[in-house]
Amino acid sequence: MSDETNSKVISFFENIERYYGCTTEITEGLYSKSEDFDINFTTWNLCEFELIRSAYRNKGARLMMEGAKMYYEISARLIIDFKQPGRHIYEFVEQYSDTVFRITKIKFHSKY
Repeated sequence: MSDETNSKVISFFENIERYYGCTTEITEGLYSKSEDFDINFTTWNLCEFELIRSAYRNKGARLMMEGAKMYYEISARLIIDFKQPGRHIYEFVEQYSDTVFRITKIKFHSKY
């Protein structure tokens, strides 16, 4: 992860408390990169919960978000890309091997 991406991820998590109490929508895609990325070969999951807390787990280096009956983690060490494509929308890309990636899109339905 580049220093710039690292700074953006840290800033995101330092300010995530402003989204506590907000409906949080997470779209997760698992894909294996071939020569040409094709969205049709990605496995997608969608969940929605009210964000009640977040934390950083030092052992394992995980960014954690929690709702009443939902728990989601992102591996801080495996992040290769992070962006904010819209207001209250964030995207993480983790690389789990040379060919396996996970993209996590987080949308906060902000009350602001």
